[in-house]
Amino acid sequence: MTLYLDTSSLVKIYVAEPDSDGVRRLVDQATVVATSGIAYPEARAALARRRRERALSPTAYRSAIRAFEDDWSRYLAVDVSAAICREAGGLAERHRLRGYDSVHLASYLEIARHAGVGDTQFSSFDDRLNRAARAAVKAMVGAGRRPGRRANDPSTPGPRATR
Repeated sequence: MTLYLDTSSLVKIYVAEPDSDGVRRLVDQATVVATSGIAYPEARAALARRRRERALSPTAYRSAIRAFEDDWSRYLAVDVSAAICREAGGLAERHRLRGYDSVHLASYLEIARHAGVGDTQFSSFDDRLNRAARAAVKAMVGAGRRPGRRANDPSTPGPRATR
């Protein structure tokens, strides 16, 4: 199974929060863990905020950053390309999403198109984003083809990712 993590799920791997254990279990079960390239600065900002707010001690913060940096190269990080940004713009309008949430959704859909919708799981702790992901997958399956791609076109490249 390919697991897509938005930043709210990704941070739970590095910080003890409600549902952190559940996210870690999902990661352990996944064959591929994917996210968007924007998750890197978002996660670093989230960890820094927790440190500023003293939710993390200096030692816990350094440990979380070190673990995150060690793990980052293992994630399939979808490049935030012009195509992803254009798709995200439409998704933001259609589903009333914030900008970066729509980039996460577009990145997830790119992964799902190539890994298979049935083999790709979305993880987020944002209710609006989860509803949008369910609606987008339903539309994708209902259309019987890969949105944004010609059906069964082997020349269509897979998701561009940084490693």
